[in-house]
Amino acid sequence: MRLVLVMAVGVFMAVSASAQEETLLDTEIESGGFGAPVVKLTQINDEVGILAGVRGGWIINRRLSIGAGGYGLANSIDAGVTTPDTLELEFGYGGLELEFIGFSDRLFHYTFTALIGGGSVSFRDTEGNESDIKSDAFFVAEPTANVVLNVTSFFRIALGAGYRLVWDVDTPGLTQEELGGPTATLTFKFGQF
Repeated sequence: MRLVLVMAVGVFMAVSASAQEETLLDTEIESGGFGAPVVKLTQINDEVGILAGVRGGWIINRRLSIGAGGYGLANSIDAGVTTPDTLELEFGYGGLELEFIGFSDRLFHYTFTALIGGGSVSFRDTEGNESDIKSDAFFVAEPTANVVLNVTSFFRIALGAGYRLVWDVDTPGLTQEELGGPTATLTFKFGQF
């Protein structure tokens, strides 16, 4: 009888230990992270602009990433401002980036990214000297939809399309429409996904 009782208690404990408790909120958090060089093609002041930058983030439960990114103009763009010198734009922005990740374990999957932050625009002459025209800060928001390819367990390539919204621009000769515009993004993600 004791042997049967001991066995019954052992079986009960084994079944209880293997059963997962149901709760309203999942308290176990799976965590990862990534860093990524980024190249963006965009329109700035009615010209094609190339933006180079980096982004990174903390990945939570393979569904959400919280991080930051920063991007700067890598090619020359005419400022469109009339002065004795020919002026070019200096343009950059960055901020908080939130990313929703869908089906990250599949070879191809998708993400939606939203950047919210600020930036700055200033002018320089063709020799790299700062202009007398004051620089200006602005607010920026940039939603992007991406298709992601899982190359290896630690490397992913993403192609995205988005739109940069810019406001609070107070620069002579430039409007928020000339600094905002569509973006095509290429991202190389390295990390633990």
